[in-house]
Amino acid sequence: MEIIEWNDKFKIGVEVVDKAHAKLFRITKKLLELSEDASSNQSTFREGVKYLEAYSMMHFSEEETYMRSIRYSGYAQHKRVHDNFRDSTLVSLKKDLELSHYSPTAIQRFVATMNSWLKTHIMQEDQAIVGKAPVKKGYDFSSQIPIITKTINRATQELFQAEAKLSNPNYKGQNIGNALYCHQYYDTEGGVRLMMLLGVEDSLFVRGVNQLPGMQDIQKNEIKPEAALLIFEKLFEHISKLFRIETSYEFTKENLLSKDQFRKDFMKGYPCSLLYNAKVGYLTFCYRSQRIKK
Repeated sequence: MEIIEWNDKFKIGVEVVDKAHAKLFRITKKLLELSEDASSNQSTFREGVKYLEAYSMMHFSEEETYMRSIRYSGYAQHKRVHDNFRDSTLVSLKKDLELSHYSPTAIQRFVATMNSWLKTHIMQEDQAIVGKAPVKKGYDFSSQIPIITKTINRATQELFQAEAKLSNPNYKGQNIGNALYCHQYYDTEGGVRLMMLLGVEDSLFVRGVNQLPGMQDIQKNEIKPEAALLIFEKLFEHISKLFRIETSYEFTKENLLSKDQFRKDFMKGYPCSLLYNAKVGYLTFCYRSQRIKK
């Protein structure tokens, strides 16, 4: 597993912030080393995670104090990102570790998510504090997250017999393991195009396929495109109702995406990007909208 290390490109020019960022990178690197050390045990890694959490919270407080001192215009939005990380992302990651009894896969997922979140947060939100990146002023989707989550959970219970809980309300495209991906566009009567992405981890997807008639005991490498499309179509049926889309759309193999295609599409920018944990696997849902040119 590749680890991102601190370097000068991450500096924002505020000493107290840069020192904290450098230390956070060192902590995540140490956690990865612990996961690869056969002599390490659960209690050692658990203490390492506690230290990371405590140091992160102290850093957030210092950074927020600095933002207030310079009357940073993006303070409220930036603090929401910190709060979402503390109250949702970190809580879900720690729960994943406990439920898996600190399995190597869960540990690597924890470290990879932390490392990716830290890199993205510094290069986007933190660089914006000092004018090295634009302040994000996109539409605030936070009020829509509860109803989206309710819809996603209803769909996963019906299709996968699993409850989906919001793991990260600010998903940044982190790897969710081996997964299947799909996209769909919907054009509304109001002249707006809704663009949506779905990613479902293999373990969860196989569970869904096995619920289909005549598909019992199917494994990942046995899933045919037709079965994959059927599952995705049913997922999008639930989601389209959320957006009051009445028109039915045909799903073809063109809707399926490879991991690289998913990442390429994701990098176009999806202001609403959510990651869900259904215990047996992860699911990510992303959407954005644009006005259709006439």
